[in-house]
Amino acid sequence: MSQTLIEKIAQKYAVGLDPKHEVRAGDYLSIKPAYVMTHDNTGAVIPKFKSIGAKKLFNPRQVVNTLDHNVQDTSEKNLEKYRKIEEFAKSMGADFYPAGRGIGHQIMCEEGYAWPGTMVVASDSHSNMYGGLGCLGTPIVRTDAAAIWATGRTWWQVPPIARVELKGSLRQGVTGKDVIIALCGYFNQDEVLNHAIEFVGDGVRYLTIDERLAIANMTTEWGALAGVFPIDLAAILWLKKRERFIEHRGLQGVFSDADGNGQHPRINNKRIEELEHNITKADVDAFYAKELTIDLTTIEPYVSGPNTVKTYASVSELKGKEIKINKAYLVSCVNSRLDDIAEAAAVVKGKKVNPNVKFYIAAASSEVQKEAERYGYWQSLLEAGAIPLPSGCGPCIGLGTGLLEDGEVGISATNRNFKGRMGSPNAQAYLASPAVVASSAVSGKIDFDWNNKELREIKGSVKINPKKSDVKVSVKIIKGFKPVIEGELLFCHQDNMNTDGIYPGKYTYIDDFTPQQQAEVVMENYDPEFVKIANSGDILVGGFNFGTGSSREQAATALKYKGIQLVVAGTFNETYKRNALNNGYLLIECPQLVNDLKAKYGKDKLTVKSGMNLRIDFENSSLAFNNKTYSIDPVGEAAQELIVNGGLEEWVKKNL
Repeated sequence: MSQTLIEKIAQKYAVGLDPKHEVRAGDYLSIKPAYVMTHDNTGAVIPKFKSIGAKKLFNPRQVVNTLDHNVQDTSEKNLEKYRKIEEFAKSMGADFYPAGRGIGHQIMCEEGYAWPGTMVVASDSHSNMYGGLGCLGTPIVRTDAAAIWATGRTWWQVPPIARVELKGSLRQGVTGKDVIIALCGYFNQDEVLNHAIEFVGDGVRYLTIDERLAIANMTTEWGALAGVFPIDLAAILWLKKRERFIEHRGLQGVFSDADGNGQHPRINNKRIEELEHNITKADVDAFYAKELTIDLTTIEPYVSGPNTVKTYASVSELKGKEIKINKAYLVSCVNSRLDDIAEAAAVVKGKKVNPNVKFYIAAASSEVQKEAERYGYWQSLLEAGAIPLPSGCGPCIGLGTGLLEDGEVGISATNRNFKGRMGSPNAQAYLASPAVVASSAVSGKIDFDWNNKELREIKGSVKINPKKSDVKVSVKIIKGFKPVIEGELLFCHQDNMNTDGIYPGKYTYIDDFTPQQQAEVVMENYDPEFVKIANSGDILVGGFNFGTGSSREQAATALKYKGIQLVVAGTFNETYKRNALNNGYLLIECPQLVNDLKAKYGKDKLTVKSGMNLRIDFENSSLAFNNKTYSIDPVGEAAQELIVNGGLEEWVKKNL
């Protein structure tokens, strides 16, 4: 069977597979990633790790701890938290990077953890960024991180995979940031939601690695679980340049497994040569759920927002609207690398930041800042009036100095402009490239002098490919897992059912709320009658993007405690899916069934009690209702083990 690049990498890092099993989208896998990174949330993972009875890291070389989120907070409470994380990391032998070294994702790239052709996870949504180097980077939740610390592995369901073809080359003055703003704004109907993306096309070779990292980083905001570029000559040359840089400047970072000669343990000539001779590529006839194309020659400098990445406009269009700004930001993991700082410095050199604007800058890492200082870029920004912040996350996530206040307007080279993300929910936040941000800081309004006046409409397309009818393979059923379940179907038609609808926020932080109490309030905000209608043993069918919103685990456990055997939906929010399976609760996607139920029952009732049974045959990966049979993705052994053991933590305890 032909495989995509993502399927091939997942195959490499899957454990316990039948030797003949070829990984494909939809498979549940037990994975042993090359590395797992946690940042400030290491403090929350440590008690989870200890509570499952773990005493030591399964593989200290697999674990990376970075401090980057709240680095501006010098209160004794936060400093004590940081001390405890450092003590834990050093006592366990994990690689540790202190506050001030840089943003974790940047460190993962600079220090060679995010290596082309490997799989690396992090308990942070922007681990997608590693895809800029051809590394399958994807987010996990804290329970997963604890499981990997303890056993070296967790589970992953291979998402549907989209192929995004980049055609042509960018015009002068257009950047990778403009590309991802265009992708988020032009394809704004959830085309890649919960997909993994492979970028292809002749346009890839014209993009620098820094631009690829920025694009891959913001595939998160586009809705994807990964965004991976091909492993090509540009990636190899970047690694070789990085190796020379480390050798000549002695910047070997903080690691505990250097060899006796002081050679970098990851970025070294031997490893680069091995990569050159073993480059992983997608098969030419691999199957992709969707194929998107965009013509890079039609892209120009854009601004995203306000307060959403789904809306965008060209700077040329916005200049005439005189949108005054109060704050500008060149910070974060998406656009604070050396090339970004150089672009901004070129714009402001010899000029001054507008007196009505505060322009905040922070390098992606201490190393980036040193290089920016060496070339004079940093000084140009400071001389123009920029306000320096420590290397770290800061205002991008609403922490530290320079947050947006009520009524203010900000323009930022960050990745998220969600309402209230960077400060007051009554502020407006726009996103743009470093050059546009710097130009706007000088002008006092959204502005950029783009020499190319030829305006072009974006050219893009979407193609949805029907799933191939594969030869049916009987799924092995492990001891304790029911091969068939049956129960009355309950239908809740609502798409984008959020976790607050499933489990109201007012109960979330009542720590002593019992399972029975959770069951009594489940779906309360969606349909107060649900608890009266639903019976133990029923099977709930929801709409599309079920479980969106906050990451509260109770939105999964409350349904489980109510006695709902499992939930079927058109699609699920990925975090909801992880929380459910981590708690030993199974979810199944079957879009065809959901569409049929919508046609049959409509939207008049919030909860429909069908009076008919739904039957699920796990051995044959099929679902039957109302005399019709539907295919579902196989529920493999990795998922079955979690159900039988009652969740990931119990599975870990068993495997310690």
